[in-house]
Amino acid sequence: MTRSHAIWSIALPAMATNVATALFGIADTWVIGRLGDAAAQGGVELGARLLMALLFAFNFLRTGTIGLTAQAAGRDDVQEQLATLLRALAVALAIGAAILLARSLVVPAFLDVLEAEGMVRAHARTYVGIRYWASPVWLVNAALTGWLIGRRRVRAVLWVEVVANLVHVGLDLLLVLGLGLGVAGVAFATVASEAGKLLLLAAIVLRDEPARALMRRMPANLWHGPALGALFRVNRDLFLRTVLLTLSFVILTRQGAQQGAVVLAANAILFQLFSASALLLDGFENAAQVLCGERAGARDAGGFNAVTRAILVRGFAVAALLAAVFAVFGPAIVSTFSTDPAVVASAVAHAGWLIAIPLAGVASFIFDGVFIGATWTRAMLLTMAAAFAVFIAALWLAAPLGNHGLWLAFTSFLAVRAVGQALAIPRLASRTFAPIVAVST
Repeated sequence: MTRSHAIWSIALPAMATNVATALFGIADTWVIGRLGDAAAQGGVELGARLLMALLFAFNFLRTGTIGLTAQAAGRDDVQEQLATLLRALAVALAIGAAILLARSLVVPAFLDVLEAEGMVRAHARTYVGIRYWASPVWLVNAALTGWLIGRRRVRAVLWVEVVANLVHVGLDLLLVLGLGLGVAGVAFATVASEAGKLLLLAAIVLRDEPARALMRRMPANLWHGPALGALFRVNRDLFLRTVLLTLSFVILTRQGAQQGAVVLAANAILFQLFSASALLLDGFENAAQVLCGERAGARDAGGFNAVTRAILVRGFAVAALLAAVFAVFGPAIVSTFSTDPAVVASAVAHAGWLIAIPLAGVASFIFDGVFIGATWTRAMLLTMAAAFAVFIAALWLAAPLGNHGLWLAFTSFLAVRAVGQALAIPRLASRTFAPIVAVST
């Protein structure tokens, strides 16, 4: 398989998978927008951001599992691939239990942080009160998805996402527009589709050879000390890095909420379209996670550098295409997400940021994949911390620009992340592949 074919064989199904994933949020925003109620749309936005802030912090169950599984695959170590899956599932179940136990403390605290008031808060509580109970399912799905992607089973993950999202969209239409359940209908649709996804992912995993081997013998290295140390080190760094990323999303939502229900609803539309474009470009992140992870596991410095360059070229080409689409059709697209004239006007006025965001963010998304594949998680955390500090400073400096200043600060945050990662790569690569250089000379 050529390098280009290897990249696209992972990136294209991953793009489709990620876009299908984005339909969860897009469908919810679009369907609830048909009601013409800014408070309901804002409540769903706040509720979704609350759960994203809570659950996305544990996205290392997906990303860390991809990197460790890909490295084990690069070494052709089937037992370690299976052990990685079992460790990830154990961690997912433990975290899920803790989240459920903390429900009475977490939900009010997050709503206070987001400054949700009045009907917006009431709708957000309704949404979260239903969807919160599916948190352990989301965590297990993250671990299963990461393992399958790490084994290049991206097409299987795609089909699961397509089926789950068809179910989700169908239930959204039925429960919200058909049965009139409103915000509760959106939440029930999400819970049902997550449960269906779990059943499909489990069925696929159990058909894979490493998982079938579990029926014959538990891997001897399941609780191996060095392997567990690597798992916790990677997961710790990814957790802290994701906390900072999620906090930036929370701040973006909170700053919009402070400007009123109309701006909050308009920003919800823009954020969903940003998420869709980011998830599309994340197909290249997935390719970097797998291919760079395999090259790191095989100790192939030349292949690692070549695949990184090749993915960057293709990623920027797709980002330019997305920017062109938003430049031409952005206002028309955002105007379809609400029937409230004020919300539509606000969203259209800020639609230009959808042009800048893909170009500013694509390199950081791809470098995330490179860093995860190589398990350079400490450096990933440090560059995220630096970018977050710039984001906070930019919010203060750009405050006179209002909501435009908020999106300017967020766009700067994405660009600074990419610059920091690019500067760190040469030093990290020389350290990781130093033994190969020493042997060859």
